[in-house]
Amino acid sequence: MARGTSATAPTLIGSVQRALRLLEAAACHPDGAPAKQLAREAGIPLPTAYHLLRTLAHDDYLRREHGVFVLGGAVGALLTGESVQNRRGRVEEALAYWRDAIGAPVYLARYRAGEIEIVACADSPGTPAVEEWADLRETAHAHAIGQCLLSRLDPASRREHLDRHPVVPLTRHSAGDRRTLLRRLDSLERFDSAGRPRPVVERQEYTLGTVCAAVPIAAGADPVAMAISLPLHQEERLLPAIEQLRDGVGGLLGALTLSISI
Repeated sequence: MARGTSATAPTLIGSVQRALRLLEAAACHPDGAPAKQLAREAGIPLPTAYHLLRTLAHDDYLRREHGVFVLGGAVGALLTGESVQNRRGRVEEALAYWRDAIGAPVYLARYRAGEIEIVACADSPGTPAVEEWADLRETAHAHAIGQCLLSRLDPASRREHLDRHPVVPLTRHSAGDRRTLLRRLDSLERFDSAGRPRPVVERQEYTLGTVCAAVPIAAGADPVAMAISLPLHQEERLLPAIEQLRDGVGGLLGALTLSISI
């Protein structure tokens, strides 16, 4: 046995320790700090720090805002003792409520750490969700919830996303190229008479025979959207249903104190 070791010494996981050091460093900067500063204060090589910071941001323990990292919603959830399972269960209950009220599958998604993420989906045998035949993260340009989230990004973030996930038409109705998509996203900045962003409507761009609509919602720091889908022959129901969802979901999700850190 080597000097200074013990048969009862604990096994320490270095990556966990380093991640905790980064969180401790971030907690010392309420207004945020850049990656280089956090790495220096935590005593971690910058390349390693970048990997850990991206992971912590993906799980909402940190948020990146204007080039600096601040503590995320998951840290607050730890302090209040609210479990991930409880939050997910409450979200799923809310989506199931609206699935039944509207008679359509309901989707919840967010844009975090540079990617589209489907948080939850409520469907049923009578109201099936759209089959994910092409990766939703890579095809945000071709479905309503992805277009809605991309429209909430600043121009630089939008361009960076499309650099990583180029526009590729999925059907004859899809945007044919990046320029066409960007023009469409710019047009989505228009507001209705009540000052709310207009719903994003997508007709057979991701899947033939399906129409979808999405609206942004205020739930946490990341861009978040909810969407519904319907068969093409029920297209006349699409706009009334998405408006019903938007009119009611704010109060319901507010009552659940939803912080999309799940």
